[in-house]
Amino acid sequence: MGTVALHEKYDVALLDLDGVVYLGPKAVPGAPEALQRAKEAGMRLAYVTNNASRTPAAVAEVLRGMGAPAVPEDVVTSPQAAARLLADKLPPGAKVLVIGSVALRLAIRERGLIPVSSAAEHPQAVVEGYVPGIDYQALAEGGLAVRAGALFVGTNADSTLPTQRGIQPGNGSLLRVIAHATGTEPMIAGKPELPLHHESIIRTGARQPLVVGDRLDTDIEAANRAGADSLLVLTGVSRPAELVTASAPQRPTYIALALESLLEPYPDITPAGDPEDGHGFACNGWTARWAGAGPRATITLDAPMPARTAAGGSPVDGLRALCAAAWSRPGTSGDAVAAALAQLTAAGLPE
Repeated sequence: MGTVALHEKYDVALLDLDGVVYLGPKAVPGAPEALQRAKEAGMRLAYVTNNASRTPAAVAEVLRGMGAPAVPEDVVTSPQAAARLLADKLPPGAKVLVIGSVALRLAIRERGLIPVSSAAEHPQAVVEGYVPGIDYQALAEGGLAVRAGALFVGTNADSTLPTQRGIQPGNGSLLRVIAHATGTEPMIAGKPELPLHHESIIRTGARQPLVVGDRLDTDIEAANRAGADSLLVLTGVSRPAELVTASAPQRPTYIALALESLLEPYPDITPAGDPEDGHGFACNGWTARWAGAGPRATITLDAPMPARTAAGGSPVDGLRALCAAAWSRPGTSGDAVAAALAQLTAAGLPE
């Protein structure tokens, strides 16, 4: 069993919001309490979000209303990263056509740029960020400006957005309207691209950050691109089946059910079985091993007896061992891990 908790190893947690701290208007159960305990234990918290619909002050207010510790300076948004990206490429006072929220317009203005709403004002750039109620006319104005040569920037390219009603279209889906109409691909400020991570490091001064997220294709990939360690929590978009078969750029350093794991010793994952094989791994009583060879090879999973013990051995430990085994060989298929995943689901792991 590991002896060091994540809050002791890392100075700043760079936390995603949607799917990690809250889902829609409600907190993820236990998340605010875990964050308060992590802060009291000395870990700095920064809320790093691709969501472009709220100002940092508004986000902090929502978080405090849920019981999470937050002030505006703790919040880093994709509009802030997009505004810095644009300010680095445009002269001071340049006009930027903004498709999105008041938060995005304020971020643009804070960088010395002028937000506008019409292609007739000859903007030098177009920036688009998700906000409920984006209409056709706003997208049409953006398309006209991009066709006229304006730089095209998206706050983020998330194809979907987790909500209480389910997975809905995100900003990445909306960006395709202008991209498809103009043949111009946008520059992206948010995860998994690096501008938002760089913005987070600048604003927090983090020396040893831990990226915490719920999406392999944004949070985890962004951490890997930046050379930072990451924690995937299973409270949002990415699910165990996707995780086990993830390609190397989207594999997290750590896996947990929820944010409480920040305060718990992270268990060791160790080689198991024949040392010459190298494809068996154990975690807290669970052991995952390859059986067979070639395309028919599968992973078998041995559970601790009993499956849950006071010392640990929960199904998430089985998932950690399963991932280690699956990632030890290239191109692991869903068929190879299907039986092991079904075993973990039967033991109580969320699907």
